[in-house]
Amino acid sequence: MPSPSAPQPLSEQQIAFFQTFGFLAFPGLLKDRIDEIIREFTTIFQKRGGGHDGRPHDGRKRSCIVPFLDQSAVLCTLLDDPRISGIASSLLGDDFNYMPSDGNYYSGDTGWHSDGWHRETMHIKIAFYLDPLTRDTGCLRVIPGSHRIGDKFADDLHEQLNKSAKFWGMEGKDVPAIALETQPGDILVFNHNTKHAAFGGNGWRRMFTMNLCQRYPEARVQELRDYLNGVSRFWVERAYGEIMMNTAGPDRLRHLEQVMANDGHIAELSRQARESMAEPSRG
Repeated sequence: MPSPSAPQPLSEQQIAFFQTFGFLAFPGLLKDRIDEIIREFTTIFQKRGGGHDGRPHDGRKRSCIVPFLDQSAVLCTLLDDPRISGIASSLLGDDFNYMPSDGNYYSGDTGWHSDGWHRETMHIKIAFYLDPLTRDTGCLRVIPGSHRIGDKFADDLHEQLNKSAKFWGMEGKDVPAIALETQPGDILVFNHNTKHAAFGGNGWRRMFTMNLCQRYPEARVQELRDYLNGVSRFWVERAYGEIMMNTAGPDRLRHLEQVMANDGHIAELSRQARESMAEPSRG
């Protein structure tokens, strides 16, 4: 049996399922921690006053905080939890990168999309849903196999999915998919390429994610820097928060070091993003 701190690896069957279909579900995996997770989620949003711009969530549009786990020493330990690190190591390798996390109040429908379209470096999302969700109340829907770039099925979906009415005569909510209904404490994992959506949810769905990826070869590290550019729209100085970095032990640091070495440009991009928002509109 592994020690409590050792990653708990996935089975060969779980890895094969993920590679084939692009997602995995883990019912009740963190049920033993869900009370503290919800408490920390609530505290972060209360302290921040709402999303990244400080506006309280009103149920009409998504509110988002990036980075999110980094606001809480308790949530930072999720990266150290052997159940989470075991999933990441099994899918991405022992030297995987932890990427910026996001915390959200979702509102209404989320149309079909991928979180990336990565041909070489695998990126995954580990999603924590903090409210009971069903097919009709905003649970995650995924299209199995839609992550496999170069496959005709996946490539056709990539081109046609957002025009489903034109190509297939159906609305997004009617597209054939798997509805991953969840209870608090369940964990969902999917490849960033995997097409996913949610329909029928209310304006107060709580969810946060951990984004992780394979370590980038040095020859392609500019791709990592380009990916990190997206964090700047949340007006942050670094990819990680101070709590994440200051509470990291040697094992966690291994998963932070490549990003920390390549996020120095974010501060200037964030400054530019703030200035552009502050400029009066011209018409």
